[in-house]
Amino acid sequence: MKLETITVTETVGDFIARYLAEIGVTTVFGVISIHNMPILDAIARQERIRFVPARGEAGAMNMADAYARVSAELGVCLTSTGTAAGNAAGAQAEALTAGSPVLHITTQVDLEFADRDRAAIHDVPRQPEMLRGVSKAVFRMWDANGAVGALTAAVSAALSAPTGPVSLEIPVDVQRKPARATAHIHKPQPTLPIAPDTVIDEIAELVKAARRPLLWLGGGARAAGREATELMRRGFGIVTSTNGRAIVSEAEPASLGAFNMTPEAAELYKSCDLMIVVGSRLRGNETRNNMMPLPRPLVQVDADAAQGGRNYPVEVFAHGDAADTLARLLQRLPDTLDTDTNLSFDIARTRAEAEGRMRDVLGPYRVVADTLADRVFSNGHPWVRDVTISNSTFGNRYVRIAGPNLGVHALGGGIGQGVAMGVGAAIASGGAKAITLLGDGGTMLGLAEMITAVEENAPLVYLLMNDKAYGVIQNIQDAQYGSRRHYSALATPDFAGFCRSIGMPHRLVSNVADFPAALDEAVAAEGPRLIEIDMCAVGPFNEAFAGPPAGAAGNGK
Repeated sequence: MKLETITVTETVGDFIARYLAEIGVTTVFGVISIHNMPILDAIARQERIRFVPARGEAGAMNMADAYARVSAELGVCLTSTGTAAGNAAGAQAEALTAGSPVLHITTQVDLEFADRDRAAIHDVPRQPEMLRGVSKAVFRMWDANGAVGALTAAVSAALSAPTGPVSLEIPVDVQRKPARATAHIHKPQPTLPIAPDTVIDEIAELVKAARRPLLWLGGGARAAGREATELMRRGFGIVTSTNGRAIVSEAEPASLGAFNMTPEAAELYKSCDLMIVVGSRLRGNETRNNMMPLPRPLVQVDADAAQGGRNYPVEVFAHGDAADTLARLLQRLPDTLDTDTNLSFDIARTRAEAEGRMRDVLGPYRVVADTLADRVFSNGHPWVRDVTISNSTFGNRYVRIAGPNLGVHALGGGIGQGVAMGVGAAIASGGAKAITLLGDGGTMLGLAEMITAVEENAPLVYLLMNDKAYGVIQNIQDAQYGSRRHYSALATPDFAGFCRSIGMPHRLVSNVADFPAALDEAVAAEGPRLIEIDMCAVGPFNEAFAGPPAGAAGNGK
């Protein structure tokens, strides 16, 4: 039977809007400009996609990133060319670090001037090189006929393991051209690497011989929760990176959670005789710069072949999708492993000791941490965090989350991304308020996106920890530089006055005893709310957090 070719005539801008809608995209974040108007005009006319107009391209990218993490779907960010695409670069580097599936649709000058350094307005002749530095892949839509191919290639690359942000350049004149585009659009299916049977056989034999096996789960294992939980039920202990939290419920006694680098964890590792690392790069700030001894044999499973043995030498490397590899491993194992029945008890004790030591450090902020730990977990809130002292002490580990898609933090350590991330997480949450932890320094970098939160009536609560300084920098100066506090004092605005000016309800908490009621009130109310904790009035932590030891990498996140 001859297949009838069905095409429709429309502009490329129309086709892009229709393509996105028909593959299931419901929300796009971005900033309108002369170079992307053909696409945004089509989105508005078709009325199938919600466009969230951010105040800047960096904020739009942070929103799309957080949206992708919480929704477990494709995030989409739309920017203009040149400087505008550059504005998004830092936020896109964060999405690349986190492996977030984000489609960055950016634009180009008219095709006849692209890459030719002809000084066309908004032209950056080496824009593709810039994008390659912060993208998993970069594509360009060269003509109207190739619209479906360029979009399909970009979406497929973003969704395929290892996932990540993908940039698609579309010259403005191409957007305006008529396109005889395919009428029927199908969502690309992600491709997954499949580990060979022989390597899974080898891992299975190591598991059968182990008495105290551990499973380290990273962000690349987020889709493998069922398989990882079953391995725990059969006798494995669980430990996670901060990006792999709650893949197995953090309420399980056999889960150490992200208390992965404490002295208690190091002692636990000494007693274990196998560790399987799934979807994690074993980052330096979670392994003492890869100097922390881990159990042997060490097995690694990763969708990115280049990660094999990169930070720790491994006895076995499986290049494969996390869920598929663990599912096939389970098929080779008995229903109950011959493991030490005390392992889960030892893990629960280790976690309790680490949590207790952390609570001692918090001082008066125990009230804040305990309240958040209860509300965030029990009510299923997205838990969004910027780089702050509070996140470094209790946010990244102590406050439990209810699912692996509910934890959003600045994984790459860049300050100032939390305000916008809170908006993206809130829009993706389906109603549960995104509780977003900020510091005063980081808030200043993203302040304008609070206006976006108000305009979108985003369901979120900003929790602003205000010490009127770069607190961690001052602590490092005290610890390592003879208390010479250069350049670390901050002039901050009257946040209450700012909130009034944009229509965001604000509450100042000067006594931590008032915090539980303030949080409950903000969560129950409609739309965004800001709770400001006056840390100067509350007082210091019992122990000053001064970042990593001198000479170590990282920034204390």
